[in-house]
Amino acid sequence: MSLTDSEREYLGTQRLGRLATVGPGGDPQNNPVGFTYNAENGTIDIRGYDLAKTRKFRNLRHNDQVAFVVDDLASVKPWRVRGIEIRGRAETVVEDAPQDSHYTGALIRIHPKRVFTWGIDSAASGMTKRTVSQTVATGGGAQEKGQP
Repeated sequence: MSLTDSEREYLGTQRLGRLATVGPGGDPQNNPVGFTYNAENGTIDIRGYDLAKTRKFRNLRHNDQVAFVVDDLASVKPWRVRGIEIRGRAETVVEDAPQDSHYTGALIRIHPKRVFTWGIDSAASGMTKRTVSQTVATGGGAQEKGQP
């Protein structure tokens, strides 16, 4: 698992995130996107209508480094924000059979390398950050990524 239980839980409550890519000329681009957590691959999968024709999809041909942010305002009184930023490498994938008639088979798959969170884990105060290969909390306790 690339994400902790609390990170996966939080992402499961949200529908939109923001994907930042870098174009061939070095210009940043940031777009709202729909996403799902792919537990089988430990990735964030982004799909969209005609995704393969978008600038963000084309940007990844030149630079596969991305940042993906999901955040929200949990409370106004008291003021409480929460969120997650995932940095890593993204790949463009074109599947043979689209999952939905509204979408083509194209998707962007983010492989997390660094994760920053704030306000989503009641046991942590402030911002937490980690490299994905570090210990990840799972339902059965903590384990090193890649270890049984």
